[in-house]
Amino acid sequence: MHARLADRVGLALPSFADYRSLHNKAGLSRLLGDLHLPQPATHIVSSENEARAAARFPCVVKTSVGTASQGIWFVHNDGDLNEALRELSARGSFEDEVLVQEFIFGATEKTQAVFCRGKLVGSHAYRQLAAGIGGGDAIKESVDRPQVRSALAMIGQKLAWHGALSLDYVIPENDNTPLFVDGNPRLVEPMNAFLAGTDLVGLLLRISLGEAAPATDDGRAGIRTHLAMQALLGCASRGGTRRDILWECNRLRVGQAPYADSTEELTPVRLDWVSAVPLSLLAVALLAAPKSAATLARRGFGAHLLDAKSIRVIEGEDFR
Repeated sequence: MHARLADRVGLALPSFADYRSLHNKAGLSRLLGDLHLPQPATHIVSSENEARAAARFPCVVKTSVGTASQGIWFVHNDGDLNEALRELSARGSFEDEVLVQEFIFGATEKTQAVFCRGKLVGSHAYRQLAAGIGGGDAIKESVDRPQVRSALAMIGQKLAWHGALSLDYVIPENDNTPLFVDGNPRLVEPMNAFLAGTDLVGLLLRISLGEAAPATDDGRAGIRTHLAMQALLGCASRGGTRRDILWECNRLRVGQAPYADSTEELTPVRLDWVSAVPLSLLAVALLAAPKSAATLARRGFGAHLLDAKSIRVIEGEDFR
């Protein structure tokens, strides 16, 4: 199938096996171990009893395959653990692998990169300054992380990666060593990188078209961006009242702290007035029912996500 499409479609992708190894949290954990790259203490389990034995509070329990912050439980006590295990059992998640991982107190950061057949040609990293809903980023700031870039290069070379790759990591409170916790075989919100001077989308397009793409330096540190929709959803999901949501709308409108000196990524109303439509509809929906934030966010997760079921379907097909 790859040979049949190669002359008709320009798209930089690794092999499906390598794609799955980064999309699969257990596969990523094993890869990090093989490369001696830092990660939180992690146990890969396949039963409820093994999960109970591995859990040390606080911890994070994850399904091996999950996208858009789905399949993740933050566990602080026996009650949280029992609830997580009930949901995992109901989903049939123990038919695959489940991760029980040490919870790290520290700053959440993410890095994105583009590779050309194993060679790192561009990367960018940013720190989450404020969270939206489901762990998403409401406000972010670009950072300089040579250690992370080095780790990216190792992973890309090991897998002969071709195309885009993103990694999540945590910087512990008392240590500057990045601990890698998740990976995505794609770019995730690349606008902060673009505004910092690294056009990852442009690099990916050039590689997809078979053009030469010389390695580029990381962009400038200290560039702040935000997503108003994530900010409003995050405010409501944390128990915000209608008054809180109105205050958040006003801060976004006038560029008041924490949005001062920050650029809107997704709905830049002053540049694209049409983007005000979905943003306004979201604000109205949240003002009408602040507790609807989780439901509204889930509507963005659908059949397009590559979950465990769709992976099994792909593996069971003969695409030759």
